[in-house]
Amino acid sequence: MRVLVADDERVLADMVAEGLRRLSMAVDVVYDGDTAWEKLGVNRYDVAVLDRDMPGSTGDEVCRQITAAGLGTRVLLLTAAAGIRDRVEGLGLGADDYLTKPFAFAELVARLQALSRRSAPAVPPVLERAGIVLDVSRHTATRDGLTLSLSPKEYAVLHVLMRADGRVVSAEDLLEQAWDENADPFTNTVRTTVMTLRRKLGDPPVIHTVLRAGYRLGP
Repeated sequence: MRVLVADDERVLADMVAEGLRRLSMAVDVVYDGDTAWEKLGVNRYDVAVLDRDMPGSTGDEVCRQITAAGLGTRVLLLTAAAGIRDRVEGLGLGADDYLTKPFAFAELVARLQALSRRSAPAVPPVLERAGIVLDVSRHTATRDGLTLSLSPKEYAVLHVLMRADGRVVSAEDLLEQAWDENADPFTNTVRTTVMTLRRKLGDPPVIHTVLRAGYRLGP
């Protein structure tokens, strides 16, 4: 999942981003609405988490722009206003969900996962292929019943390959879906991560390199 977090409370925004990255999400962070809209024009996000009261363009305005442009990005609005009228107003702007501050991080994660499922074809919460079982809600992975100890990026790459269901995934698509905007597209970061993931998955190999095309997971 690729997420944009936009909130002028920098400490909160950075803490949320760090927590989401530990769950293998690719997260970009901005602190005002104008920059949020710039990022949305360049990158494809599954979900945008927008504070309603940011300086410059407010979260409300960015939400309207997303809806008008038909970007397909799901929107979760954050606000300290907890009244029913405030929630109704936020949803009326085109937002998909609404969360009041302060909030529990676990609830934010659950709402993001639910929104991500709406932005793409339905994917089962537990993915199985070639003896590998990926439980997305519990953030666990096993192969032939043995627990795999994966880094957040290794888990994210495995998730993308499992969702592809045997189709070839290019290195560019892996980079876009599993890394944030700070990743250098000219490095060998994807190849290195795939190599360490292969090693941790063990034998027989299940991640296959397709020459000049990308990677495929399967027998």
